[in-house]
Amino acid sequence: MTTYPADSRESLAHPTRLPVRAWIAERLFRSMAGPLAIRVVFPGGGWIGRGGPDSPVMRIVRPADLFRRIAAHGSIGFGEAYMAGDWTTTDLVAVLAVFTARLRRSVNPPARALRRWIGPHRPRGESNTVAGARSNIHRHYDLSNELFEAFLDESMTYSSAWFGPDDDLHAAQLRKIDGILDYACVRPGSTVLEIGTGWGSLAIRAAERGARVTTMTISQEQHLLARQRVRDAGAADSVRLLLQDYRSATGCYDAVVSVEMVEAVGAEYWPEYFQALHRLVRPGGRVALQAITMPHDRMLIMKDTYTWIQKYIFPGGQLLSLREIHRQATLAGLRVTAGRSLGGDYARTLREWRHRFTAQADRVSALGFDEAFRLTWDFYLAYSEGGFRVGYLDVWQLQLERHQRLTPYRPDMAVGERS
Repeated sequence: MTTYPADSRESLAHPTRLPVRAWIAERLFRSMAGPLAIRVVFPGGGWIGRGGPDSPVMRIVRPADLFRRIAAHGSIGFGEAYMAGDWTTTDLVAVLAVFTARLRRSVNPPARALRRWIGPHRPRGESNTVAGARSNIHRHYDLSNELFEAFLDESMTYSSAWFGPDDDLHAAQLRKIDGILDYACVRPGSTVLEIGTGWGSLAIRAAERGARVTTMTISQEQHLLARQRVRDAGAADSVRLLLQDYRSATGCYDAVVSVEMVEAVGAEYWPEYFQALHRLVRPGGRVALQAITMPHDRMLIMKDTYTWIQKYIFPGGQLLSLREIHRQATLAGLRVTAGRSLGGDYARTLREWRHRFTAQADRVSALGFDEAFRLTWDFYLAYSEGGFRVGYLDVWQLQLERHQRLTPYRPDMAVGERS
């Protein structure tokens, strides 16, 4: 079974022949890769890069196809070339981390030239309207509950853990959930709204504190399994599960929590999302978010860029910067009052997920997912780990409170601006 867009199958099998553009793409690639601490090895034994004998190796198998894909689709083509086997590596995370670290410092002139030259645009159908968001979520979270069970811990938590000194992945996931609930001041009798149910672990954990929880998702598969997990945990009387978009949520709650859901909102709907947080939390209540972030200058560039991750993993997704979260929150009448970075914890979380995913290859295959899918997700998990490893990506737990009145945003209000 393949899960990538149907219009990609032909191009993966037969890369577009663009000889002039492919020649230029090769020159730009060599210019970008030459100064990096890796070895890029070509057929015949020639290589470029500044890596030593022990450096990670990117081995080009089919140079013509690699550069055709880059010529046709830019950075998307680079990922597609890995999916198609045009290049391999001794250490995928390390190779991708080296390329990503260059982006963390700046976009060099060859990379800017390549982006201006190719610049794929996001499909209109992936806009996060109510219907579009449901379709986008379906393409990732409704793949198969059994697939996610193959590599997540027993809590079925698909977001960064928070590791203590002696924590395994499961303990670290529960610690992360408790951190969010603490930021939201969830205690016995609290009314809690969760935007983005996942598979129900946070709702169950909040119910164990004595809270009354309403949790919502637009993933049919997550909703079904979360409902079963809530029943099995004996929390059915304390947790109400809704198959509903956040934009239609009603009520007023002591606490609103949302873990790694804002990434799926889309830039044009950020104001509506943060306004919903303000509308749904009572005065004096708390909002607790966990959000993946990127540097602000990169976010401004990526808002208008269509990426491999968006095409193959998270359609409609868009990361914010920490500064943009502060800005959107302030404009909506919320104030960030506390925060902690878990970027290093996410690198470790992703490393454990990827190891589990690899170890469960036979189980994933038995579920009907083919080799192309395995390579796609291997690239996704490795790319994400590399991004957190070099600090290009970060993830924050944030506490917000509701203002009694709106306060104009100023850039100096964004404390802790690392991403």
